[in-house]
Amino acid sequence: METSNGELAASAMIACAGLQSDRLAALGGTKPTVRIVPFRGDYYTLKPAARALVNCLVYPVPDPAFPFLGVHFTRGINDVVEAGPNAVLAFKREGYSWRDASIGDMADWATFPGFWKMISGHWRTGLEEMLRSLSRKRFVESLQVLLPALVDADIERGGSGVRAQAVDKDGKLIDDFCIQLAPGIVNVLNAPSPAATASLAIGHEIAAQAFALTHAA
Repeated sequence: METSNGELAASAMIACAGLQSDRLAALGGTKPTVRIVPFRGDYYTLKPAARALVNCLVYPVPDPAFPFLGVHFTRGINDVVEAGPNAVLAFKREGYSWRDASIGDMADWATFPGFWKMISGHWRTGLEEMLRSLSRKRFVESLQVLLPALVDADIERGGSGVRAQAVDKDGKLIDDFCIQLAPGIVNVLNAPSPAATASLAIGHEIAAQAFALTHAA
């Protein structure tokens, strides 16, 4: 394999590239069964005076139709309390704000039939997520469902992240791990939210698959 630092030789490769995972799989000669569609998640944080309102993790009841958790409250080890995120279609794979856009990235999901099937089934939810991203008032109202005592003055803008959401040809939002094998390559195409807490088990499984590839009869 050729890299910017020279040539590397290995009996197996594990490709786990997040937002670029389907593209990296294709470069390795694999035809991915899913397409990565980026969704941006915006956060607010509670101001120091309001942090006492949350002393644990606060989550909504999940919607089984979506792999997204919905807005929730997360207290970090540094006492910062994050509120969010929403789930907004991003116009760039590494698009962390509304200003970030890529014609190539948009064309990538716009030419994928599974994207339009996904949109046709979930456009109302998608529109609501976009409106909530643009309207602070709507965002606060969604937070007040979990924390009625919260008021607008209690929050300030936080950061954002981009979720590498895998979508299949039928428009299904994949909510489980998606690992696709190719000769000498283990392609990790989707690693949803449990990836952090399940990282050791996932690592063991991926290592086992890589070992099996290199020791196949």
